[in-house]
Amino acid sequence: MPESGPRTTPVVDVHAHALPLPLLRWLEQQGLADLAGAADGVLTLATSLSGLPPHVVVPLPVEQHDRAARLESMDQTGVDVQAVSAPPFVFGSECDDPRLVLEVTRRSNDAIAEFVAGSGGRLVALASVPVGLPAAVEELRRCRDELGMAGAAIGTFGGGRELDDERNEELWAELTADRCFVLLHPSRSSAPERLADYHLVQLLGFPTETALATSRLVFGGVLERHELVLCLAHGGGCTPSIGPRLDLGWRRKAVSRVVAHPPTEYLKRLRYDTAVFDPTSLRRLIDDYGAANVLLGTDAPFDLADREPVLTVRSLGLPEQQEEQVLGGNAVELLTGVAPVLAGDLP
Repeated sequence: MPESGPRTTPVVDVHAHALPLPLLRWLEQQGLADLAGAADGVLTLATSLSGLPPHVVVPLPVEQHDRAARLESMDQTGVDVQAVSAPPFVFGSECDDPRLVLEVTRRSNDAIAEFVAGSGGRLVALASVPVGLPAAVEELRRCRDELGMAGAAIGTFGGGRELDDERNEELWAELTADRCFVLLHPSRSSAPERLADYHLVQLLGFPTETALATSRLVFGGVLERHELVLCLAHGGGCTPSIGPRLDLGWRRKAVSRVVAHPPTEYLKRLRYDTAVFDPTSLRRLIDDYGAANVLLGTDAPFDLADREPVLTVRSLGLPEQQEEQVLGGNAVELLTGVAPVLAGDLP
């Protein structure tokens, strides 16, 4: 990995996933997962849990569940610290059994906490929080207070409710009061039957889902009522590109004039990860929202990940201070328990 000079802060990846084996084995016992293809690096999950079409398999590279392999991969890509979260396929965003969703969520959080333990601070955990369910705040507190998690990860839908539904108000208030870093990750797609081919659920459905959920947070007044530390995965998906159109609707349509400011003013309050996979798009993201609001994110260890994240950022030729902010400085400030030191200095 090329070095641009001595670094004073760690490189921190805020968007990385894990599927620990204790969770997968339990899911298999419940008939919700098939591990027959694990040796070939693939996993099948029940559609009722994952929301994926029945024939779609989930990549299961060894880094998903082997901590040593994960740390070695981080070394190869120049990442000092990863904030690890469960992938959206186990969020149960469209599952109609809330008790099952909560059970999977709790087991997922316990497994992630165990996975990051013993990494010498190089792995920290983001708590899966079941939006739309009454137990969301209780689970968040358990993960923060008992498991010591560095932040949270939420889906874009849950419990049959949109994110701006009144049921989530207590959760937003709790997250704001705690100044908890939150990664918003797409966890479903609209019209999945139209996206069933060509891997379009993730390629197209996920970016548009993020834009939909964020738009509802804006127009529903959530971002006006709560100062959330909210980071949008995949650089916000389609959100940045539709901002001007949302503003147009706010100016010209009475039904959209429901918040005090144009939507793009609220979008400037959010954070965005770097997983956009194009230098021009990433530079535009930084120009539009500022280096202080952009954080390194890879989507590792999935196959649709940025495999050279440090090089991606350094290729932009940012001023040194901005480069350091994006690579890790912002994350160190926002995540709980991430030491402002380099990997070689960690215990």
